[in-house]
Amino acid sequence: MKLDVTTLDGGKAGSVELSDDIFGLEPRVDLIQRMVLWQLAKRQAGTHKTKGRAEIWRTGKKMYKQKGTGGARHGSARVPQFRGGGRAFGPVVRSHAHELPKKVRQLALRHALSAKVKDGAVRVFDTAALASPKTKDLTDRLGKLGLANVLVIDGAEVEKNFALAARNIPNVDVLPVQGINVYDILRRETLVLTKAAVDALEARFK
Repeated sequence: MKLDVTTLDGGKAGSVELSDDIFGLEPRVDLIQRMVLWQLAKRQAGTHKTKGRAEIWRTGKKMYKQKGTGGARHGSARVPQFRGGGRAFGPVVRSHAHELPKKVRQLALRHALSAKVKDGAVRVFDTAALASPKTKDLTDRLGKLGLANVLVIDGAEVEKNFALAARNIPNVDVLPVQGINVYDILRRETLVLTKAAVDALEARFK
């Protein structure tokens, strides 16, 4: 399929041919969902923790004699049923990450790209570069192009002035092509690819 290539000023800069193997698939929601869950689980800190009975500083002496009190039998005061005791089956420090095959992750990325193309939410720029790192200049240009909620994917390296100008604009993310991922593609309304990013993606999935 063909998409028009535009400049950052809104002018025309030819067209680009997109591979159907990457941008022309019928999107599968199940693959995309699996990938998003994998990404979110992997980035969880997993540092939540409570103290068990072995970690409570309290005497382990038997509270009172076993029989003759009329009350329930108790030993240590560190057990969960007492105020100040340890937590039973509380959370522990752990990793929430789970396995997802590499081929499934690659396929999910292609389906996410195809979903954006199907929705008509993909734009191609010739380059993403600015003469000076001024946020106001970039905001004005994106406003004229109708881009308020956008993910910009550049080539191997993001142009320095463009990155500096974009970092303070809300709902605008800029990534090099190595950092492209399903979650960031879906959380922004529009996906903007530079010609360098398109070439890199086609070389990656060839």
